[in-house]
Amino acid sequence: MSDQRAILVVDDDPEMRVALELTLKRGGYACTLARDGKEALGLLDQAAFDLVVTDLRMPRVDGIELLERMGAVAPRTPALVITAHGTVDTAVESMKRGAVDFLQKPFGPDVLLAKVSGVLARRRQPAVSKGRGSHLVADDPAMAEVLSLVEAAAATRATVLISGESGTGKEVIARRIHELSPWADGPFVGVNCAAIPANLMESELFGHEKGAFTGAAEAREGRFEQAQGGTLLLDEVSEMDPALQAKLLRVLQEREVERVGGRRPIPLDLRVVATTNRDLPEEVRKGRFREDLYYRLHVLPIHVPPLRARRRDIVPLARAFLARACQAHGTPEGVLTPEAERVLENHDWPGNVRELQNAVERAAVLARGGTVGPGHFRLGDGGPVRGSDGFRVEGTLEDMERRIILAAYEQHGANKKATARALGINVKTLRAKLRAYGVDAGPGGEESPPSG
Repeated sequence: MSDQRAILVVDDDPEMRVALELTLKRGGYACTLARDGKEALGLLDQAAFDLVVTDLRMPRVDGIELLERMGAVAPRTPALVITAHGTVDTAVESMKRGAVDFLQKPFGPDVLLAKVSGVLARRRQPAVSKGRGSHLVADDPAMAEVLSLVEAAAATRATVLISGESGTGKEVIARRIHELSPWADGPFVGVNCAAIPANLMESELFGHEKGAFTGAAEAREGRFEQAQGGTLLLDEVSEMDPALQAKLLRVLQEREVERVGGRRPIPLDLRVVATTNRDLPEEVRKGRFREDLYYRLHVLPIHVPPLRARRRDIVPLARAFLARACQAHGTPEGVLTPEAERVLENHDWPGNVRELQNAVERAAVLARGGTVGPGHFRLGDGGPVRGSDGFRVEGTLEDMERRIILAAYEQHGANKKATARALGINVKTLRAKLRAYGVDAGPGGEESPPSG
């Protein structure tokens, strides 16, 4: 039939090829079979297909190489990858090479047909603009893999687990995945698993029927229902009560939810993104997180590096936050001095991007627009940053004291009186400290600057 969608099935297992062909023909699709990637490339060069369904492990040309070479011979043809249990990392790699989705064995005929139908339906939709929505600053190479995985995840409904320290921007990553997806027009619904008491979380997630418990005066949708057609963010999922983890696992497995007090399962059509600031494998080992739920969430893992590991992003982020803060507070557009930028670059940012944003906003308020210098920031101990030598907060208190005193001494041209005045100590105390540091600290006001 002329209106049939043409699918190329690639698998080196004869029985699997036949099973896939029978299922797809039952769904109304026209099938062509290939024994490996090399044969598939020859067929793609001769005819147009609406979809390629391919295994990964094959002789001659495997699935990964097939995906790479499809970019030259059939760049507009989507590919659905079939992967065996335990090879999710390889599936993620395949998505980075161009696959739009994957199926993990074993799967039933209905699952295959639903996945194929979804991929083909998305192909008919216009591409999502990648210029809208939240902006990710990612100039540092450490973020290159993150952006690659965001792009790969966006095209699928696969569950995504985003890990990273608090304040690294995990929710921004989750929103970006949603905004780049074909379901960007659907809702983005978030729930903070650490902020809602355990006795309320079940109703919050799954909803409840009228009279389900004391105080349930009317039926209420849960977050899963609210996110239909879009994305549900389970923020800090590692904080979820263990008893509720089992119920969440069932919802993710069955793709349906039952309200508290309800008897009718509600089918779900959404993507789940979870975040955690904990080491989930360690939480599993300690018995605080279900292993089966971990693997159900750990389909597409994305780790967001801390800000100290992506220092090239610090200044661009700070400039963006400064512009936003000045606009929000109605002040003239601010500009960071080179000294202020060096101070920011050399701070280790234990609170990550969130700490940087708060520090910049506070500096913008103090500066009231215009030039923002080092003295407008309060980092580490909460005191103003005095100077631009860019030392980091690290080591013992004695180490920090030594570095501060020597930096101030050098800044004031080895003038003890000026240095002591700036540090708020007397000259006698300063002289004793300098001698302890091996600096020649005679009685005069002017001396040679320290060498260390």
